[in-house]
Amino acid sequence: MARELWRRLLGWEGLLLVLLLAVLGFNITRVPNFLTVANQINLFQLGIEKAIVVLVMTFVIISGEIDLSVASMMGLSAATAAALFESGAPMLLAIIVALGVGAGFGLINGYFVAIVGLSSLAVTLAGYVGFRGLARLLVQDRSVGGFPEWFTRLGQQGLIGPLTLSIIIFAMLAIVATVVLHFSGFGRLTYVIGNSAQVARYSGVSVARTKLIIFTASGFISALAGVLMAARLGAVRASTAEGFELDIITVVLLGGVSIFGGVGSMAGVLLSTYLVLNLRNGLVIAGVTGNTQTGIIGLLLILSVLVPNLAGRVRERLRRRQPDPSLRGPPQEAADPARSQTAPG
Repeated sequence: MARELWRRLLGWEGLLLVLLLAVLGFNITRVPNFLTVANQINLFQLGIEKAIVVLVMTFVIISGEIDLSVASMMGLSAATAAALFESGAPMLLAIIVALGVGAGFGLINGYFVAIVGLSSLAVTLAGYVGFRGLARLLVQDRSVGGFPEWFTRLGQQGLIGPLTLSIIIFAMLAIVATVVLHFSGFGRLTYVIGNSAQVARYSGVSVARTKLIIFTASGFISALAGVLMAARLGAVRASTAEGFELDIITVVLLGGVSIFGGVGSMAGVLLSTYLVLNLRNGLVIAGVTGNTQTGIIGLLLILSVLVPNLAGRVRERLRRRQPDPSLRGPPQEAADPARSQTAPG
């Protein structure tokens, strides 16, 4: 265990920790009492819905797939709950239906990817456009609000001390996701499928069932995040959560998860989540505009894909340059002076 901890500290997680300390150092020097509990909770609250979806996106990418529809699903679930409430449905029923919509469309995504065999990039890109379009049909260009007080209170006020419901849910899901990914059979299957789905099938692994579960969970968790966002904002528009998929995917890849699947850890993803939240906050402190912030996050996305691959190529070249011990000849024995003398005639 200690050896594994040192390996991670000297690897990608260690680099993330150094970057996090640098960003924290900048923020601390610019904002008094930056590390107070209240300020850190507020920092998390502003990006908590993204952080929740990051957890399930980790499973999606480690399994060798991608889900570009998560932000659109957040918007669709929020719009569904808002439209149902506006039409007279009880808020609790509206929430349940919104979560069901998320799980249902997630299952449909999984069906086309796992059963039909289509590319997850193409399938979820269709969802990215289609779910946002459905949200616009439900609420059009209006802002729908006026939700019950208990609903907005759950999103805006502390449930346990200063901790809101969203933060509590994130903490619980982070623990569950870590245990499932690293200490369960399902987590091992996720890594095996991400490394090679074909090998997994030959080994008797139900690849289709595993991917169906992952995509259904992705839809459900995204819908949950959308409902929580509606509670925090107190109003819903069709554009709710628009553009969030960039931040979510960036956080996962920056956390050390390979875009090709099969590699990554929840520890790295959680470090990356906290790093990006603080980076966003630091950019605001520095007066960086929203568009520039998006550009910087996009650059991080590119670097998080390029750097691990370049590092892997360098390691591979260094390995190839080392001589193969199996190609060396047998060790030569030291010359025996007695044998080197000419025998008497």
